[in-house]
Amino acid sequence: MLISLLFSAPILFLAVFVALVVSITFHEFCHVLVARLLGDHTGEKMGRLTLNPLVHLDPWGTLAILFIGFGWGNPAPFNPYNLKNQKYGPTLVALGGPASNLILIIVFGLILKIVYPILGPMNYLTIFLGALVGFNGVLMVFNLLPIPPLDGSYLLHLAVDRRWPNVSRFMDIYGPQILLGLVILSWVTNISVFSYIIDPILSLVDRVLGLPSIF
Repeated sequence: MLISLLFSAPILFLAVFVALVVSITFHEFCHVLVARLLGDHTGEKMGRLTLNPLVHLDPWGTLAILFIGFGWGNPAPFNPYNLKNQKYGPTLVALGGPASNLILIIVFGLILKIVYPILGPMNYLTIFLGALVGFNGVLMVFNLLPIPPLDGSYLLHLAVDRRWPNVSRFMDIYGPQILLGLVILSWVTNISVFSYIIDPILSLVDRVLGLPSIF
């Protein structure tokens, strides 16, 4: 649990926690930004078109991350009927979050490659950059899973709505329960069901960017 670092290594905890806050904040901000670019002002009017983490972090979701290793941010609001493109607009807004994580992976990954040989693996800046890359990788891949209410569910709807509408309806109804069940299963058994999907993709990202392994 992340909270254990607060007592055993408080500076390390601070570095990792700040990386987590930055990742979630930028993810939610970019949802609102894409919606605004596509004509919807809902998030902007609600004060969410900002990089202020206080408006993007959900208190209970943040505590859940600290204590059980899984949590959530404050969902970015948007009205799909205000979007210029009614067919693809909602999907583009949904993909704004994972796309933001990919941008941060590339930016901070390249910085990590530069500072790692100089500072070494145990430097707090190195750990902070590594945590940023790691968290953004997890957020990107996890949110692309085609399970409502995750961002990837919009891709699912786009792919199957016309040919298999019953699949979309089923996932809309039972998707949150399926997701919660997988999270509980991972927590109870201490075996991360999601790691079988997330880890190979993160390994691929590491190889493509040539990132050092610091964890």
